[in-house]
Amino acid sequence: MKYTSELTIDLPRGRVIELFDSTENLYQWQPGLQSFEALDGEPGQPGARSRLVYDENGRRIEMVETIVRRDLPDAFTATYEAKGVKNWAANCFVEEDPGHTRWVMENEFKFSGLMALMGLFMRGAIKKQTLRDMKRFKAFAESA
Repeated sequence: MKYTSELTIDLPRGRVIELFDSTENLYQWQPGLQSFEALDGEPGQPGARSRLVYDENGRRIEMVETIVRRDLPDAFTATYEAKGVKNWAANCFVEEDPGHTRWVMENEFKFSGLMALMGLFMRGAIKKQTLRDMKRFKAFAESA
């Protein structure tokens, strides 16, 4: 499943990148995040792996993030792997004018096992969740 989501943040691109590039800020706009633990490599750099643990309505979800490409503000690509699902996410930040930044995120999900069946029924919900997370970051960034 592939799709693209985008929105405009009412901040200069440099400020958006500064806020996006901080793992500490993840807790500010991802309310279900319980922990972020570096596993391998230099955090935030290509090849680095980290474990993220979320509480999603009482369900523990653990995933491993692997940084694929880091060329901010033009590209930040990572994979996120959890049981039965792998998500490839490519982020780009485009300066629309001096005070506005368009955030474009391309996603590709691959499902396996039982999640392959669930993925068929959850397509709309997954797209909505991505946009909801992006809107949370926007609200956080614009109020920071």
